[in-house]
Amino acid sequence: MRIRIGTRKSQLALWQANFIAEKLRERGFDVEIIKITTQGDKILDVPLAKIGGKGLFVKEIEEAMLRGEIDIAVHSLKDVPTKLPEGLDIVAIPEREDPSDAFISVKYDSIWSLPQGGKIGTSSLRRKSQILSLRPDSEIQDLRGNVDTRIRKLEEGLFDGIVLAYAGLKRLGLDYKVKEKLPPDRMIPAVCQGFLGIEARVDNKELLDAISFLNHEESFVRASAERAFLSTLEGGCQVPLGAFCEIEGDKIRIVGYISDLQGKRLIKEYVEEELSGNCVKQGVEMGVRLANTLLDMGGREILEELLSCG
Repeated sequence: MRIRIGTRKSQLALWQANFIAEKLRERGFDVEIIKITTQGDKILDVPLAKIGGKGLFVKEIEEAMLRGEIDIAVHSLKDVPTKLPEGLDIVAIPEREDPSDAFISVKYDSIWSLPQGGKIGTSSLRRKSQILSLRPDSEIQDLRGNVDTRIRKLEEGLFDGIVLAYAGLKRLGLDYKVKEKLPPDRMIPAVCQGFLGIEARVDNKELLDAISFLNHEESFVRASAERAFLSTLEGGCQVPLGAFCEIEGDKIRIVGYISDLQGKRLIKEYVEEELSGNCVKQGVEMGVRLANTLLDMGGREILEELLSCG
């Protein structure tokens, strides 16, 4: 069987596509990688929250899939909206990479060692709110572009430090640059950070059966819980929020938060249960319940304020 993989052109996207392509080739598939430029790749000087959110990184790829020009797409799952075009779905999720955020700096060993007023670069409202909650004296400045571009701007002296996803750095062999890892118990990750998502047409049963081996069951459960949390809040890129689901032994736990832009009203909560028979359904229900709990704890007011001025 021949499988055409659609992907963005960035180094990280190509690494991800090649990673999946190699696994398919090991099973005897003939694989072609097709590079597609998305709207999110073209607009690099405006924060995502102001131009439509992360769906801008997948729209053109999904359209190519619906036209039959590609068979599957390999995404960073955190870039994929929870509402997908009719006929498409996330059909496989490989095992999760470390979901932590990572602090990189030329001069400083950690966020805590930054001077007062230190400039931190990030394109994420989620990172901004949590950094300001930890270091309210810091100055957050917008930083977009691919991983290499962001690191180059740091090394040119435009920032005292930057915060990126550890998973992307590790996949590109750049994790040696990390000065401080910010694990989920210190900084809640973006929904599905560290996950790859394989998207395909749901009517192609032969293909779905052929690539089912790519799916990691525990990761699918965890990702489903986090995406249900995000879907319930419907915040997208315009609201600082995050969630992290983990399974340890017979327990499943999901922690989430929602915040104002400055991290002054940061509401955090978790839900934990014993695993049941239908783990995916259980994870989804927990994600929805956690989101509604945060809304009742004051998140609804924060959400309404942010969306009204967005």
